[in-house]
Amino acid sequence: MSVVLEGRNITQDYHIGGGLFGASKTVQALKGVSFSVEKGKTLAIVGESGSGKSTLARIIALIDAPSGGDLLIEGQPVNIALKRPDPVLRSKVQMVFQNPYGSLNPRQKIGSVLMEPLVINRPAIAAEERRALAEAMLVRVGLGPEHFNRFPHMFSGGQRQRIAIARALMLNPSLLVLDEPVSALDLSVQAQVLNLLADLQEEFGLTYVFVSHDLSVVRYIADDVMVISQGLAVEQGKREAVFANPTDAYTRQLFAATPVTDVEAIRARVAKRQAAREAAGAPR
Repeated sequence: MSVVLEGRNITQDYHIGGGLFGASKTVQALKGVSFSVEKGKTLAIVGESGSGKSTLARIIALIDAPSGGDLLIEGQPVNIALKRPDPVLRSKVQMVFQNPYGSLNPRQKIGSVLMEPLVINRPAIAAEERRALAEAMLVRVGLGPEHFNRFPHMFSGGQRQRIAIARALMLNPSLLVLDEPVSALDLSVQAQVLNLLADLQEEFGLTYVFVSHDLSVVRYIADDVMVISQGLAVEQGKREAVFANPTDAYTRQLFAATPVTDVEAIRARVAKRQAAREAAGAPR
């Protein structure tokens, strides 16, 4: 199977000034992290706050340039010296952020939110076609064309995250970087969004980098797991192997300190509830 994403010895340094009298210092947020993700698979990046996982996510999403190392997307090296990567390469990677309440412009209608990537990156597409593509994507994420002219405040948190996912898919990317995408949602809505992500991955052959501190979510969605501590990848491997037999002391400590919710049971309850709603003719 082809490798969609590869990182080789990725580093990230931040230089902090010392003011008038203090000496400046360098903080190493990432200390040589390497990884790869195959097409259609999900790599979960796990770690405590401040471990470097979100720093790595922003590098993978081409938002920030690393201090060193090599990043390859579909075998194509990313020139880290460029502040703005090649537009074609950039369109292959999209990011879904943690907070569905803050990632959407409250003054922008949902249709405009979805069409904006096309306006910027595919200006040759006619306005009518842009609208048709946006409405089709709304349907695909469990909403509908009637939501096209509504504002973000008219939607629940779960619906807003569906809209954020729809926006990320408008350019037909091969890789989605999902930074804590369900942490702001309650458990039943988390399961619905995770089910949607799994369906979209299968339908479009998407590759995911899934950043999370929630081990229940990681165990549910990941194929491979990378555990980061203090900027180092202390453990990597297949999901079940890492959960069943963690080899690093930090991983064992992290797993022992974090309760694991029965996500499968939640998924079953959500599916049962949805089936009952559909049988009664209720909207999704």
